[in-house]
Amino acid sequence: MARTPIGVTAASIQALGTDTILATARLARELGYRSFWTAETTGPEAFATLAAAGGAAPGLDLGTGVLALQLRTPMLAAMGAATLQSLQPEVGVLLGVGISSPVVTGQWHGTPYGDRPVARTREYLALVRECLSGESVTFDGDFYRCRKFRLGVRLGERRPQLVLGALNERMLRLAGEAADGVLLNYLPASAVPWCIEQVRAGEAAAGREAGSCTVYAYVHVGVGDRDAAAELARRDLFSYAVVDAYAAAFARAGFADDVAAVREAHAAGDRAAALAAISDAMVDAIDIVGDANHVAAAVRSYVDAGVEVPVVMPLPWGEDRRRSLSDTVTAAADV
Repeated sequence: MARTPIGVTAASIQALGTDTILATARLARELGYRSFWTAETTGPEAFATLAAAGGAAPGLDLGTGVLALQLRTPMLAAMGAATLQSLQPEVGVLLGVGISSPVVTGQWHGTPYGDRPVARTREYLALVRECLSGESVTFDGDFYRCRKFRLGVRLGERRPQLVLGALNERMLRLAGEAADGVLLNYLPASAVPWCIEQVRAGEAAAGREAGSCTVYAYVHVGVGDRDAAAELARRDLFSYAVVDAYAAAFARAGFADDVAAVREAHAAGDRAAALAAISDAMVDAIDIVGDANHVAAAVRSYVDAGVEVPVVMPLPWGEDRRRSLSDTVTAAADV
C-alpha cells in the first residue's frame, strides 16, 4: 500500500518558539513526513520560517497555509515563493494564500479586508501565476495592477504551486478552477466529501482534468487528556465561530445550533455562555484529542474521506506541551 504523503504545520505551535518549530521540522523529516507548513498572523514571518525549516530538515516540501492575500501584493508573494524555491530547488514550494478575516487584516494589520472576496482572490491567483512564469507581466485588473513586471529570481524546472485556503462553495470552486491545490481547515472528516465535490465542479467548469487540484487539509489532533483539553478546544472553536465564513462552514458541517448559540451569546457580551454553547460533539469532531491510537485513527478518517494530503495541526495542550507535540507528530506518522 502506498504511503500517504502526510504533512505537519507549525500554525498551532508558534507560541512555543522558533526552536520548537525547527525541532518539529526535524522530527517530521525523521518520521517520514513529506511536507512542512506554517501560517502567518502575528507570529513568525512565513517565508523566513520556511527557509529556516528547509535548512534544518532538508527534503521536506514547504508550504504557507495560509498567507492573508491582502498583506502582500501578488508580485511580492511570487517573489517570496520564488526565493524559497531557489533556496530549495529540489523540493516543492506550496504558496498557500487565502482571503483571511477582518480581524487579521484590519484589526491586527491595519489593512482593509476589502470587498468581493472571490473576485479578488481569482485575480490574485491569476496575477501570481503570471508573475511566476518569469515573463514580462502587464496587468490591469479591478484590484491589482502592474506594468512590465518581470520576476528577477532564476528558477529551474520546478515552480511554486498555488494552493488556495477555502471553506465555502464559491471559494472551493475557485480552487478547482484556478489553483494547483486547495487547503481545507476547521472541518470534521464528515464534511470533506462535500468540499471535494465543489472543487471537482470548479475543475469541470474550467475544463480542467478531474484531480488537477490536490486536496490538502489541516487535521487538528493532539495526544493528551481529552477532558482536560476540552476547554481549550472550546476557546479555539469560539474564536472562529464568530467569523462569518467559518460560521457558515461549521453550520453546514452539522453544527448550526452551536454556531447560532455562540453568536447570540457573543453579541450579548456573554463570553462564558458562548464557550458553553460549543457542544462536546463539535469539539470531538474538529479539535480531536486522545491517545496515540485515537489520533492516528482520526487522521486516517480524513484520508478515507478523500483528503489526498493530510497536514497534521498538533494541539499541544497537555501539561508538557512539547511532549504532547512530539507524541502527536509521532502518532500520526504511520498513516
